[in-house]
Amino acid sequence: MCGIIGFVGKKSAAPILLEGLRRLEYRGYDSAGVALLDEGSVLIRKKKGKIDEGLARLLKSEPVAGNLGIGHTRWATHGVPSDKNSHPHLDQSGKIAVVHNGVIENYDALKQRLLKAGHTFKSDTDTEVLAHLIGVHYEKRHGQNGKNGGENPLTQAVCDALREVIGTYGLAVICAGQPGTIVGARRGSPLIIGIGTGENFLASDANAIVAHTKKVVYLSDYDVATVTSDRFDVLNLGTDTATVQISNLEFSQEDAARGRHAHFMLKEIYEQPRAIENALRGRVDAEGATAKFGGLNMSVSEMRSIDRIVIAASGTSWHAALVGEYLIEELAQIPVEVEFAHEFCYRNCPLEKNTVLLVLSQSGETADTLAALREAKRRGHRALAIVNVVGSTIARESDGGIYMHAGPEIGVASTKAFVSTLAVLSLLAVHLGRMRNLPARRALEILHALEAVPKQIESLLTQNNSLKKIAKKYAKAEDFFFLGRGYTFPIALEGALKLKEISYIHAEGYSAAEMKHGPIALIDKNTPTVFLVPQDSMYDKTMANLAMIRARQGPIIALATEGDQAIKKVANDVIYLPKALEPIYPIIATVPLQLFAYHIAAARGCDVDKPRNLAKSVTVE
Repeated sequence: MCGIIGFVGKKSAAPILLEGLRRLEYRGYDSAGVALLDEGSVLIRKKKGKIDEGLARLLKSEPVAGNLGIGHTRWATHGVPSDKNSHPHLDQSGKIAVVHNGVIENYDALKQRLLKAGHTFKSDTDTEVLAHLIGVHYEKRHGQNGKNGGENPLTQAVCDALREVIGTYGLAVICAGQPGTIVGARRGSPLIIGIGTGENFLASDANAIVAHTKKVVYLSDYDVATVTSDRFDVLNLGTDTATVQISNLEFSQEDAARGRHAHFMLKEIYEQPRAIENALRGRVDAEGATAKFGGLNMSVSEMRSIDRIVIAASGTSWHAALVGEYLIEELAQIPVEVEFAHEFCYRNCPLEKNTVLLVLSQSGETADTLAALREAKRRGHRALAIVNVVGSTIARESDGGIYMHAGPEIGVASTKAFVSTLAVLSLLAVHLGRMRNLPARRALEILHALEAVPKQIESLLTQNNSLKKIAKKYAKAEDFFFLGRGYTFPIALEGALKLKEISYIHAEGYSAAEMKHGPIALIDKNTPTVFLVPQDSMYDKTMANLAMIRARQGPIIALATEGDQAIKKVANDVIYLPKALEPIYPIIATVPLQLFAYHIAAARGCDVDKPRNLAKSVTVE
């Protein structure tokens, strides 16, 4: 959600900020703006709407100069999307500009205090309150000129203000009185420093700065950074000293480009064979008939002592967690409970002594999931993580974990990160199973089946044109059901979510057996049903469920196993899946559902990569 970019150096800041904001568009936003420092003045340009239609045009008609600036894409929390609520926001004096991700929970109490002191506000946002608060402290600190021991008064003012704040923030601040400095801070919302030569950056996401540098510092909670063109300093509000580690980005500017594809989502669907290969690389131990990981940070005896696993996740990751439950319980015989991360934090879920929490997050910054991880650790339990982004907060705060290595995912609707999560969960289930009672023969079957998945996905991608025709046939439908059983039930949920996210069609995912208990009342000739019916252990029962839909004249699109001729007699349209082991079908069945949703959304003229109201990384609870 929201995006931050900051630059200080010798180049003109405005083009760099605008380019960085464009690279952050995928995070979801409703307005954009920049603030630049030029000849002792803070110049603001901001506009509601998409960057090219709003801010870019404004900057062309009202250009701004300067070698230092901050920019922001806003996803509305406090105040409707509008020009006045767009970031950056100024303090009372107009000399300090702030951009901010997150939520200031006690903003109203702070605002009332400032109003009584004579302040006036131009927006409905919590961020403007924060800007005014920083301004108040800056005036105090600046008035102590010569008494600050050489410390930057803007940095001190930001620290003073944040000590009064309750909530989350990733922010960047500039001040007319500190012409060579940007101050950044984070708590619960990601912020990184990009290290250049004679120039430095602040950003909420590495995508914003990957074209300029690969050296970054990931800030931790309560870190406050003072950034100039030739150096950066970091302190921590809690400890005064901060641990700083320079990391190298694992992806390039080209990796974050759309290439020949019409949308990032389509590009990332086509990248899934490589994503699976990357998830498996170096982790398959054929000789030991197991999987191996380097980052779990648990001994064999500790792994064997696990009596229960709770998986916490949100959104698409929650669907992956359901597949993980099936995999781990079948292969490792460990009881698994799947929790919505946001519910786990706020109910008194009993956790026995040998319970491990496993969290799933593509971005590694999901606020709900991070809160679940911290709650488990607070209660003295080990917390493991599966994430995609190296250096993310969840990756750094977990006791151990596994990286997906899926590469940057720009499309808001997750595709390759989802199937990568499924691949990693499959490996983890084998790893845990081999420490218990999983026979080597069965483990090798699954490992070999996983290694075959990239080529199977490539064969599915050759059906793209056929899927496009089927999608156009149903593009005007306003309601869909997605049904599956066993391992494919969570994929039915994921298929429905994908269609909802990017096409805005109402869709529901259910267990096929659950339809007769109520939802079947909604079936008619205008309500298509996507049936996941591979030839697995549930095939006969799923076919019986399908017959109930057919009897009520509901159109049926079936995902079936190659060679299944019976399905043609009862389905209006058939999409064939390669033959696979039952635990592998969730990965394979996901791909045609992604393409189906993509082509329906494209046919309806939707903004596939940036669906309305959605954000890529949900960093507020």
